[in-house]
Amino acid sequence: MDLNRREFIKTIGIASALGILGGKGFELLLPGELDAKVLTESKGKQWAMVIDMPKCIQKNQKEPCKECITSCHTIHNVPDLADPKVELKWIWKEKYENTFPGTHHEYTNEAVHGKDFIVLCNHCTNPPCVRVCPTKATWQRPDGIVMMDWHRCIGCRFCMAACPYGARSFNWGDPRKCPPDKNPNFPTNMAYPTRSKGVVEKCTFCPELLAKGELPACVQACEKIKVNALIFGDLSDPESVVRQVLREKYTIRRKPELGTAPKVFYII
Repeated sequence: MDLNRREFIKTIGIASALGILGGKGFELLLPGELDAKVLTESKGKQWAMVIDMPKCIQKNQKEPCKECITSCHTIHNVPDLADPKVELKWIWKEKYENTFPGTHHEYTNEAVHGKDFIVLCNHCTNPPCVRVCPTKATWQRPDGIVMMDWHRCIGCRFCMAACPYGARSFNWGDPRKCPPDKNPNFPTNMAYPTRSKGVVEKCTFCPELLAKGELPACVQACEKIKVNALIFGDLSDPESVVRQVLREKYTIRRKPELGTAPKVFYII
C-alpha cells in the first residue's frame, strides 16, 4: 500500500478544511453560468447529468415511481438485500433535507420539503475517493467518469470514508448468495459481472452503454415512462442537451463548499 494512515488522515483533513475555511455553503448556478466554468482546455467528452426534480416529484405524487432505480439495479446485478445495514445501492432516494444538508429551513418551499430526491455518484471533477485509494481501484476516466476496478479493490473502504455523498456501497457478503425470496432471478444480467465479498461498488454512468452510443439505464427508463426528469449529456459540447438545460434553468449541486465540483446538477 502506498498510502499510510497518517497520509490518509492528512488528505481527509485538507478536504475538510477546504469546506470549513474556503468554501461557500450554498451554490446556485444561474442560467448559462456554467458556460464560463467549463474548462476550455478540456478535450473530448465530459459526461454529466441534470435531475429535474419538479418533474420527478410531480410523477411520484401521482404514482410512486422508482423506474430509474429498478432499471439501474437490474442491468448491473445489484441485489435487494432487504437490510439497510448491508444494502447495496447505485442509485437511490434521499429526503431533500438529507440531500442538501444545511440549506433547509422552516420557510423552505413546501414543494420540496420532505420529498424524495434521486441521488447517485456525482462523478466529481475533483473526486476525493480517487485520491485516497491505495491500489488505484477507483480511478477517473478522461471523460470524467469515476470508475471502479473490482479486481484491484482490497476492501479498505478509504474511498467510502472520503466520499462526502455516501455514494459507495461495501459488499459485506457474497451478493450471489442474496435472499432468493427478494431476488428470485439474480443475477438478472449475465452480460454484466457480479461482484464479490469485500469490494466496493457504485454508479458508473453506464460506460458499457455509452460505448454503444446509448444513454445510461436510468435515463432510458425515465424516458420510457415519458417523465424525462433525468437529462444526460456532454458538458464540453455547448450544444449538448445538458448545456442547453443549464443555460436555461437555475441549478444547484450537492455540498459545493467541499470543492469536489459534482457533475450531477439539480433543478429544484
